[in-house]
Amino acid sequence: MANADSTATLQRADHQASKLDAFDAAAHVAASYRRQVPPASKPARTVLERFPAGAPRGVWPAESFAAERRREGIPARVVMDLDSDSFLVIVEVAS
Repeated sequence: MANADSTATLQRADHQASKLDAFDAAAHVAASYRRQVPPASKPARTVLERFPAGAPRGVWPAESFAAERRREGIPARVVMDLDSDSFLVIVEVAS
């Protein structure tokens, strides 16, 4: 008898867990719809220098170049261009 009672209790708990309260249902709907907002435009970038990705281990010329530009007050950063397999030192230009 105890086994049948515990099975019924588990079935009720599973059924209740499958129901969402109003807050959870609203959150589910908000997270589930496909956004119709166009993606944000990417800022314009100026490439200061290109460095091949095959530098010797422990040597990061792109990072060193970007650090020198930052010391000069230029907000340079390094990104990877996968198509050309190279590191780019870039500055994002406000549009």
